Amino acid sequence: MFNSKFGSIPKFYVRAPGRVNLIGEHIDYCGYSVLPMAVEQDLLIAVEPVETYTLQLANTNPLYPDFSTSATNIQIDKTKPLWHNYFLCGLKGIQEHFGLSNLTGMNCLVDGNIPPRSGLSSSSALVCCAGLVTLTVLGMNLTKVELAEICAKSERYIGTEGGGMDQSISFLAEEGTAKLIEFSPLRATNVNLPSGAVFVIANSCVEMNKAATSHFNIRVMECRLAAKLLAKYKSLQWDKVLQLEEVQAKLGISLEEMLLVTEDALHPEPYSPEEICRCLGITLEELRTQILSPNTHDVLIFKLYQRAKHVYSEAARVLQFKKICEEAPENTVQLLGELMNQSHMSCRDMYECSCPELDQLVNICRKFGAEGSRLTGAGWGGCTVSIVPADKLTSFLANVHKAYYQRSDGSLAPEKQSLFATKPGGGALVFLEA
Repeated sequence: MFNSKFGSIPKFYVRAPGRVNLIGEHIDYCGYSVLPMAVEQDLLIAVEPVETYTLQLANTNPLYPDFSTSATNIQIDKTKPLWHNYFLCGLKGIQEHFGLSNLTGMNCLVDGNIPPRSGLSSSSALVCCAGLVTLTVLGMNLTKVELAEICAKSERYIGTEGGGMDQSISFLAEEGTAKLIEFSPLRATNVNLPSGAVFVIANSCVEMNKAATSHFNIRVMECRLAAKLLAKYKSLQWDKVLQLEEVQAKLGISLEEMLLVTEDALHPEPYSPEEICRCLGITLEELRTQILSPNTHDVLIFKLYQRAKHVYSEAARVLQFKKICEEAPENTVQLLGELMNQSHMSCRDMYECSCPELDQLVNICRKFGAEGSRLTGAGWGGCTVSIVPADKLTSFLANVHKAYYQRSDGSLAPEKQSLFATKPGGGALVFLEA
């Protein structure tokens, strides 16, 4: 297909995996550790550097139209999260890191089997792939950690105020192990998963594009505002605080104690922008220009208590999950399942990032043998991840398929992308042979 598109053959290939987050949802951008693993599904880009200053992008999926632009003037339209803009994010991140004004041209053909808008991070895989493609074309070198940090920052060009989990696991993943990803400084620690269980991903078939809606960025802002109000309550320098983790670090107390502080400092009723301004002693104009992101200026209510409660309890669950994996008691699978169930409940009730289909799918998975099941990814659609005892896998897959995917009208969801067991896969890499 490359030849028919560009009339030539590629010089090298780059792959980057999707990922599933086992536990630790919506806490990376609050400064807390997460526990993802790379999945076997990935994105692949075939690349040919060219002498012209033109970037040509094509996709094997006809849903994604071809795109061409001058490599010397990269423009990313935040109002339209089109597929090629994610490639441009990765390219621009590398270009700016090295302070380059001109980039060489290239022909790129993108292929992949990560279900799009499913919460398995297909968009971040494309950003990471593009960053690695650009680095390789330039003949430059960076460490995996540097690449992950650049790609995490550059994905914000498209308007998503994310953390760094997706890009970090894409580069730092290793086959056979999940990773505890910590931030500031970025580092990854192996977490060996129990051998008697498998992780199964089930796609709700409700698509969610986090760059196309404000749900995601509103949650980021609610966490930021909660951090500032908690800091003010504890007489810290609140105007410098951006993340909930910073409040805990500055106070030097445990996550359990932070939950108690949250109970004392914040009320469960939603906050209006005016009340937030009164609490912080600032004007509405200052709130809008100095704290909120452009796409959250018009939000009328902020649920600060619920978001902080979710973040601090979820951060504690990540550490418990890692500890159980390390200590490996006899009932490891059951204990991990309980943490995953608690995580889903918190995502559903405190963070409000689930949806009826995800809740239904989680209940079906538990009914048919999962020890634990939860939404994974941003939520509001996308996938669930379940921990299933290995000896129950065959019946589990058959029963979940029948209960959720076999519609009464006889139609089926696209089978391969809907329900599959996965093992921890390897990270992004460059290779010369197809």
